[in-house]
Amino acid sequence: MSKDNKKDKKNAQDIEDQGETALKEEQTATDTTDHEKKQQVEDEATTEKEASPAAKNQDLQQKIAAMQAKYAAMEDKYLRAEAEMANMHTRFKKEQEKLLKYDGQNLAKDVLPVIDNLNRALQIEVEDEASKQIKHGIELVYKDMEKALTANDIIKIDALGQSFDPTKHQAVKSVQAEEGQKSETVVEVFQDGYMLKDRVLRPAMVVVAQ
Repeated sequence: MSKDNKKDKKNAQDIEDQGETALKEEQTATDTTDHEKKQQVEDEATTEKEASPAAKNQDLQQKIAAMQAKYAAMEDKYLRAEAEMANMHTRFKKEQEKLLKYDGQNLAKDVLPVIDNLNRALQIEVEDEASKQIKHGIELVYKDMEKALTANDIIKIDALGQSFDPTKHQAVKSVQAEEGQKSETVVEVFQDGYMLKDRVLRPAMVVVAQ
């Protein structure tokens, strides 16, 4: 064999060896890449498996928080409604007690003018026996009327000799205080005043010393 042929054969062998080496290197690189991709997929799957319970737990916590907020809102509405009902009941009870407490107020106001007329009749001086009998009858009626008023918590306002009280007395005249009289003192009563329990039905019409 000539030297040229040997040289060509060697060159061909070298090329073939280089090709095989390059092929092996490529195959190795491919295998490495495939392994890396597989490992990446496995890592991602593992990460997903690990993250999934956390995500589910977070979602569950959010749902629980939403339900708790909804329950709190419903409870607040219920408590408000319950409080409003209690307030309404209290107001109704107070109004009812007030009506019962001052029951008969209008009737009492209508009766007071009758009492006034009986009282005026009793102020008239009479001399003959017939007039005295009539006056005695009027006096009995007057006393019975006063008893009926007292039995229903309607009482006469004590005014004469008392210090002037604008909540119970109505000054219709003022006079110069005489010796022994204190200023702002009731010295005369023109018309009796009356109270129903703690409410003034009618103030007493009085004369006040100044």
